[in-house]
This record gives sequence, C-alpha cells and structure tokens, in this order.
Amino acid sequence: MMNTPGFGALLAMGAILLAGTLSVSTAVEGKTPTALYVAVNGRDDWSGRRPSPNRGRTDGPFATLERARDEIRKMKQAGALPRGGVTVKLRGGVYEREKPFELSLEDSGTQGSPVVYTAYAGEQVRLVGGKVVTGWQPVTDPAVLGRLEEAARGKVLQADLRALGIADFGAVSGGGLELFFQDRPMTLARWPNEGFTHIVDVVGGQPYDIRGTVGDRIGKFTYEGDRPKRWVGEKDVWVHGYWFWDWADERHKVESIDTARRIIAVVPPYHGYGYRKGQWFYAFNLLAELDSPGEWYLDRETGLLYFWPPAPIDQGPAVVSVAPTLVTLRDASHVTLRGLILEAARGTAVTITGGAQDQVVGCTLRNVGGDAVTITGGAANGVADCEIYGTGNGGINLSGGDRKTLTPAGHYADNNHIHHYSRWNRMYHPAIMMDGVGNRASHNLIHDAPHEAIGFWGNDHVIEFNEIHHVCMESNDAGAIYCGRDWTMRGTQIRDNFLHDINGFEGRGCVGVYLDDMLCGIEIRDNVFYKVTRAAFIGGGRDCVVENNIFVDCDPAVHVDARALGWASETVPTTMMERLTAMPYRQPPWSDGYPRLVSILEEEPAAPRGNVIARNICWGGKWDEIESAARPLVTFEANLLDQDPHFVDPAHRNFQLRDDSPAYGLGFRRIPMGKIGLYGEARSAAQAISR
Repeated sequence: MMNTPGFGALLAMGAILLAGTLSVSTAVEGKTPTALYVAVNGRDDWSGRRPSPNRGRTDGPFATLERARDEIRKMKQAGALPRGGVTVKLRGGVYEREKPFELSLEDSGTQGSPVVYTAYAGEQVRLVGGKVVTGWQPVTDPAVLGRLEEAARGKVLQADLRALGIADFGAVSGGGLELFFQDRPMTLARWPNEGFTHIVDVVGGQPYDIRGTVGDRIGKFTYEGDRPKRWVGEKDVWVHGYWFWDWADERHKVESIDTARRIIAVVPPYHGYGYRKGQWFYAFNLLAELDSPGEWYLDRETGLLYFWPPAPIDQGPAVVSVAPTLVTLRDASHVTLRGLILEAARGTAVTITGGAQDQVVGCTLRNVGGDAVTITGGAANGVADCEIYGTGNGGINLSGGDRKTLTPAGHYADNNHIHHYSRWNRMYHPAIMMDGVGNRASHNLIHDAPHEAIGFWGNDHVIEFNEIHHVCMESNDAGAIYCGRDWTMRGTQIRDNFLHDINGFEGRGCVGVYLDDMLCGIEIRDNVFYKVTRAAFIGGGRDCVVENNIFVDCDPAVHVDARALGWASETVPTTMMERLTAMPYRQPPWSDGYPRLVSILEEEPAAPRGNVIARNICWGGKWDEIESAARPLVTFEANLLDQDPHFVDPAHRNFQLRDDSPAYGLGFRRIPMGKIGLYGEARSAAQAISR
C-alpha cells in the first residue's frame, strides 16, 4: 500500500474508534454522558429525563426518536453539548417506522461530546419499517380456491392490505412490499419451489455468438414439462434467470406462454447478453404456485395478500415492509447507533452520507429489501460488531476517499457476521463493498450467499482477517473477493484471510480471490485457502504478488492468463486506456506510490508482466494453471509443492505449521490463524448460532 499522507492517521483513528466502541456511550474523557430516554409508553410532551413514567404519569421518557433528537438540538442552541456527550436510551419494544429517522449536520456530536442512540441495557429494541398484518381470514372465493392446488386449500389465508392503510405496493421486479413471518423472509409464490428449471432451447430467431458461446438475442425460449398450464389466467407472471452467463441474472415480466409448444416469451427490453440453451430460471408472482408453507402472493389490483403460514398465524407476527429506509445521517458527525435491531424496510436500513466518525455498532440489521448499511463520503465512518442477514441486496457499502489525490477515507467494516444476504438481487451485491481509497474490511465472518463476499474498486484498501465460506453458491466465473478491469486500481492488500469451501454453482467452479480482466498491483499474502477452485486468480493483470499463502485441496491453487494478448485485447485501447488516462498516474502522489504504473505504456501493457508467486505452500489439489503466453513472464520463487508441510491438525482445519515444517527453510512466515474471523462477543454469538 502506498504511503499516502494522512492514511496512517485515519487508520489509527479507526483503531481508536474500534477499541472504544464498547465504552463510548458511558464515558468520554471520564465524563458521564447526559441521558435522554425514549419508550413505547412515553410522551413527547414529557421531559425525556426519566427512564419510565413517574407514578402520577406527569413525566417520563419521550415517545419518539425525533423528540429526543430535537431536545439535543435545543441543548446545542443553548450552548455546547455537555462534556461526555448525550446518550439517548431506547427502552425495549417495537418502534414502527413509516419514514426514516433523519439526522443532519445540526445533529452532530463532537470528539469529546458524541451523540449515541442505544438500546437500554438488557432490553430488545426493534426499529421496524413495516406494519403488522391483522384481520387474516380463510380464503372463500371460489375463483381463488380454484387456482390453488388442492393441498393448499384451507391452508392459505388472506388479509386486506388496503383496509390496513397500505396502498403503495411497489414493483414486483424489486424494491416493493415483502412479507416477513416470525422474523424470517417469506417466499413470493414461485415454481419450482427451490432451485431452478433449465432452458430447453432458445427460439427467438436472432442467434449470435460470443467467442464460441452461442445464444439468441430475443427472450423467447422453451421449457420442459407442462407445469405452466396452471398459469393460464395469471395476472402478472415473472421469470428470474441466469440467461446467458452464470454471473448475470435478470427478472423479466412474461409476455406470453404457448403451452402447446412450451414456449415462454418475455417483455422487452431483453437481457443484454441474450439467452442460452441450458441456462436456469424460475417463475414467480403466481397465485397458482402458492403451494407450500411460507409462500405468499399479493393481488395488486385488489390489495388482498394471500399467505400459507409455516406456523399458526397467531404465532407470528406477520409484517409487510412499508418504509423506504430506517435511519439516515447526512453530514452528521460523531453519531453512534448501538445495540438496535433494524428490520423490515423496503430499501437500505441505514444510510450515512458525509460526516466523520459515525458508527453502527453491535446492531442486528436484517430482513430489508436493500443493503444493511451504506456509507458514502466523509471520513472514518464504520460498522462494527453487527450481525447482518436476510438483506435483499448486500451488507455494508463503504465508499469514500479521492482517487485523483489518493486521499483515503478510512471507512471500516470490522467484526461483523454477514450471512444469507443478496436474497433478492443476487449478483454483485456482496457482503462488503469498498469503493474509493483507503477503506478496510477486517475480522468479518461471511457465508451463505449466491455471489461475492467482498468486492472492491479503487485503491489502497485492506482486506484482512476475514473468514469466508460457502459463497458464490449460485454463480460461476465469480470471485469470493473480486475486482477487475483497470490498470490503475492498485495498492489493495488481501492478507491473513481464511477462504474455504467455495466451489460455485452445481460445483462447477468459481474463484477465491479474483483479480479479473487485467487488474494490477494487488497483493495476496498470508492467506489460507482450503477447498477453493481457482484460489488465487490473476486474469491478465500485472505487478500482482501471491506470496506466503497456504493452499490445501484447491484446484488449482494459482491461475495466471494473458487474456489481454488474446480474446480481451479489444479492451486495451478502449476501456483500459480510458481508465488509465482518467487518473494523473504520471504525477505525485501516483508516481510515488505506483512507480511501475508510470511507464506501463512503454512496456507492452497488455502483457501480464511483473507478477510474483513466491513462498507459497500447496498441498493436495493442483498447483497451477498458467497460460503458456503468461508463464515466461511470471516469477516463481521458493514455493513448497507436493511435499508434506507438517500441518498441526489438518483434519480439524488447523493449518498452522509445526516447527519442523520444511516451508520455514524457504522463508515462509507464520500465518496467525487464531486471529482470523470474529472476536469478542460477536465470535461467541456466531458460535452459538452454529450450534
């Protein structure tokens, strides 16, 4: 990583913030923060200084977050915030939100007087962006019963959402109303109930070929079997599929179904890559397919919600998402959200724009239609010690820093357990996405996802001490850690991570660390890869380092190709040059931080030069997959291949080396496996879940 001025200071600031997340709400510089209270049985005309109503019910906590926020504004208008800051303590209960709780510049704290919104000690606080659905009745309409399978009749219930004041249902294609029951997302009625069915053939009539892969530009294809005969008369049928490539999905509204010839045609615009025989899809938003517990369907014309609950409906609650988001911070600084459950919004739970040293700490963010937390701009904002799951998109987005000046943002995602995400938008919505300059993803546990775990764009990020497994489960030609197609996005360090059990959709293979399409200047050091296909992948890039890693049962451990000299050569004078010339790469601080980039155009830029693969251990599986044009340009040095490395306990995935390992004679450094993954209470909580 380049030594950009200010980067070390921002990293130090982040470390201080993380070290202090457990105590910031109780003491700053030895001062006890001023407390305000909010409760579901409070009143906004009370003082907010008492945790519960007094005996005469003349004073007590506030009823709303907005009232507490406005009280803090009054404090600031009367003078500076008290030393130690202000802590707003929410008493236990459910706080339904129809609109986001908004904080702006005037709601900022300071370094010595932060503002904290936290759950009252020992109590569960839920900010819910949805409404509880009541008034459930058995389905009696003969027309509806006639569409249901016999097994579903008598099991499916209905409720009138319009009678509950809900009239905005959003779009079927995404971002609309969803149903949650017993704190779990329910399934919009679909076929097949699990997995996919395959395209038998494409019949659009506009065939085309992408480098030998043949498909059709028109969304018209045949299917197997006669199940779609049940769909005749359905109001709004949709299909979701991986239509051409294994990493590019899209939802389409169905235009017509020819049940005699078994042809489905979708409404234009068609998928950008077209359609291909053998690819996979499923159909959804079908009342006729509401045939198993946990499925639901909304008739958007009548406002009637149909649901087959997986348990008695009175053991709910059943909640539909309403609010677009839950909390927004815009240009606010020194604000912390702590210990809250945020759920059931249609979009992202928390958005932070600008500001500095804002934190989301120890929260549970779940069952939302968008991301968990999005941070854009500002400096040293972060998410720590959170559990994130059931998101429609990804987990945490960190975007900040200035690429032209290589000024880092110092945003961080640390010690978070992120799992079962991207349930709606399946591709390119990772658990953690970093963009810009100088952000960090560390000590996170990430698993069970259709696509990426960590994506990054930009420069000088740090990806360290993360454990990642069972991702890319619905995609191939995909990377657990991914970036690509830019000579200038250099300086990121991928170190001290443990990646295991990553093999792609239907076991057909994916990638561990994927440096795609000529990505350059990335370091992959001190990682452990176990049962990962194409564990470390250099896709035609330059100046990358794969050093001091352990590869166990990987197939292969290392891949290097020369694609820019072959099939990807057309991108060199176009995309690659455009992205290169957009950066001042021949001037400081670029020329100081990336000296090898300065002369790239004089050194056959399409060739994968400068890559070093050194002091790695490969045991089991296959060592390398190197394109012949790339092999002479790669430096291989002191790798331990097909020789027992003397692991401490490989049967229990302890790949630490014994003191007598032959790798030490080659200069191998110990990898601190005990430090990888979650720590503290987050680690204990994740272990309890796994049990």
